[in-house]
Amino acid sequence: MENKKLIDVFLETNALLQGHFLLTSGRHSNQYFQCAKVLQYPNHTTDICSIIADYFKDMQIDTVISPAIGGIVVGQEVARQLNKKFIFAEREDKNLKLRRGFELKEGENVLVCEDVVTTGGSVFEVIDIVKQNKANLVGVGMIVDRSNGKVNFGVPQVSTLQMEVISYLADECPMCKEGTPAIKPGSRKV
Repeated sequence: MENKKLIDVFLETNALLQGHFLLTSGRHSNQYFQCAKVLQYPNHTTDICSIIADYFKDMQIDTVISPAIGGIVVGQEVARQLNKKFIFAEREDKNLKLRRGFELKEGENVLVCEDVVTTGGSVFEVIDIVKQNKANLVGVGMIVDRSNGKVNFGVPQVSTLQMEVISYLADECPMCKEGTPAIKPGSRKV
């Protein structure tokens, strides 16, 4: 699926928002990707996640893991298409952890999947979980790479959409200087 068609799907489903947003990273932006809005449609979920699954289909993968909450649908669908186990890490005391009896075994081959990456913070946290469990990180798949390829996880990685989306530190944000209030539409409190 080409970038223009993907952007059209995001716009059509109101998943690409324009305004003044506070991102999970703490940065501010005039654009926000609310992937949940596009992923509520199974046909779009299947099509978008197939790009990630196709990229990794020839690699040895035992488990797909995602950070909760945004990455869960992505990871589940990629795992379904690859016919692999799926687990997720969730926040406890502000840190991502494996809960609900989920575990990674030493030597297990793991693919990390996420919905949107700006700085890669949540993905790096999940990578730390993989390493702490002495599992093997095979790659990272994401729907939207807001860094336009600048965030490098040190393994094969793929995004269905790469865009350079401008973001600002709060004290440098022109929208804040204009007095426009920022909204936080995502799942994680900042």
